[in-house]
Amino acid sequence: MKITCGTDIIEIGRIKDSIEDMGERFLERVFTKKEIEYCESRKNQKYQHYAGRFAGKEAVFKAISPQLKDKYEIGWKNIEIINDENGRPCVHFLDIEIQGIDEIDISISHCKQYATANVVAIFNS
Repeated sequence: MKITCGTDIIEIGRIKDSIEDMGERFLERVFTKKEIEYCESRKNQKYQHYAGRFAGKEAVFKAISPQLKDKYEIGWKNIEIINDENGRPCVHFLDIEIQGIDEIDISISHCKQYATANVVAIFNS
């Protein structure tokens, strides 16, 4: 068994600026439809949630990168972070299979200026 971790922190203002400057182009490049629907539903706090998911995707990449042959084999939209029925964020891989992964867990937090995410991945090899 191998355990890896990844962490990331981002300024919420950077994500807000990217969304305001690039609009749909940025959103559709980085986030899945379900992620966009969720973040948009958060109204006044949508930028914190977009930033949290952005940091989450970066943290996932850092946790799984030792298993990747090439860092370009995974893209932003291959990682989807949505909440379960209890409101807890969960990681789903779309259109890609990560070899040997048994479990992946994510924690996302944000305040007024920053969003951060931590990921722990457990591999069977």
